[in-house]
Amino acid sequence: MPLTSEDLTHLNRCVELAEQAVDAGDQPFGSLLVDSAGVVRFEDHNHEGGGDGTQHPEFAIARWAAQHLTPEERSAATVYTSGEHCPMCSAAHAWVGLGRIAYAASSAQLGGWLREIGVPAGPVTPFSIQEVAPGIRVDGPAPGLADRLRALHQRFHEGRPGDLTC
Repeated sequence: MPLTSEDLTHLNRCVELAEQAVDAGDQPFGSLLVDSAGVVRFEDHNHEGGGDGTQHPEFAIARWAAQHLTPEERSAATVYTSGEHCPMCSAAHAWVGLGRIAYAASSAQLGGWLREIGVPAGPVTPFSIQEVAPGIRVDGPAPGLADRLRALHQRFHEGRPGDLTC
């Protein structure tokens, strides 16, 4: 299904959060949780800079949703994210019963950018969301956001040879 103008507004916010992450010294990923009424319930960006590689915003959303939303509210919500979920975040999303995912850039796009930049592969195979959690509706990538995201990844990885990414 094509992304709507509302989807693109939320995905633009995710890119802004990804930029905040880079400004804070973290990898450029940002995400938000929007309920069925269109209200942003939670937003976050990557917090891996402290050395904990599980501090992804999508994982934080899954934990927050499990604690604050009913199963019905979770299944009706949409997670918007700057980059397609990694396998860890895809699994967390599925285990807590969150609904749709919309992403700005795919794992394939990110992998291509990182290879061009010279960043070695991360410790986990970047399976697509559907390979990890086949029952989740997924939409993306978003047209027009790739250049901004690629530039953020380039900015983050400049001068960081041998950096791992997910």
